[in-house]
Amino acid sequence: MDKLDYRARAKINLGLDVCRRLENGYHEVKMILQSVNIYDELTFQKRTTPDVVLSVQSKDYLGDLNSNLIVRAANLMKQQYNISDGIGIKLKKNIPVAAGMAGGSTDAAATMIAMNELFELGLSTEQLMKDSVSLGADIPFCIMGGTALAEGIGDKLTPLPAPPQAILLVVKPPIMVSTKWVYETLRVQELTSRPDIDGMAEALRQGDLKGITNRMANVMETVTEKKYPIITDIKKMMIGTGAMNAVMSGSGPSIFGVFLNKDAARAAAVYIDQTLRTKGIEAQINITEFFNGNTLEHV
Repeated sequence: MDKLDYRARAKINLGLDVCRRLENGYHEVKMILQSVNIYDELTFQKRTTPDVVLSVQSKDYLGDLNSNLIVRAANLMKQQYNISDGIGIKLKKNIPVAAGMAGGSTDAAATMIAMNELFELGLSTEQLMKDSVSLGADIPFCIMGGTALAEGIGDKLTPLPAPPQAILLVVKPPIMVSTKWVYETLRVQELTSRPDIDGMAEALRQGDLKGITNRMANVMETVTEKKYPIITDIKKMMIGTGAMNAVMSGSGPSIFGVFLNKDAARAAAVYIDQTLRTKGIEAQINITEFFNGNTLEHV
């Protein structure tokens, strides 16, 4: 086999708590991660030359492709497992960029899984997850997918039951948020309330959608919303148009709301889009759902 096609799905944070800053500069977190049905499309093909070649189809600028997580993941696999052949990778970018949805991490995860298959390395999912930590804390989850409690720096994962099906409205305003800046600005010791992550995990085990949505919260909003009040505005619009709840994903700026049916989500999407456009703001808007199949799907 010389060629593979993959779909690499995004993630959202149903709940996100930052427990403390560690001595190594990282932060200890406790969060619920969930795959969603927004995906990038990737094609992987062996090359007879040893180089890694990435080409991208994207509406957004992705920066220097040589430092892209996809290229770094491919080079890590080549070095770690003595792969002499090169690989050509084509990416069609559908997941919003720099959105708090692990778009880069899921592409890197797909790269590692595809190379494991293309070059017949025989590595387990657990080994790939272990190898990926050095590239980014979200990548192990993107390799595993589904629903999980994430602890440590986000790499200690405990699978959880999938939430009941619901419709998600995801809105990314046209702003760029630095994850590093959010963590540096966050004052963990000054937080007055914390997400009930344990309660949300139990609600997932019980299949209680209302119990899940009632507990949706993200401590990073205390930083990001202050600088970008549009995030608060979009959350309020979602809840005002029928969302069970709405919260920011990751360090932002994407916001997602949970709806019981697609018609309500569509109506909310139209209203939010029109409202933002009257202010000269063009947001990326997706209607999707929780995804709990094979998150990195072989096409």
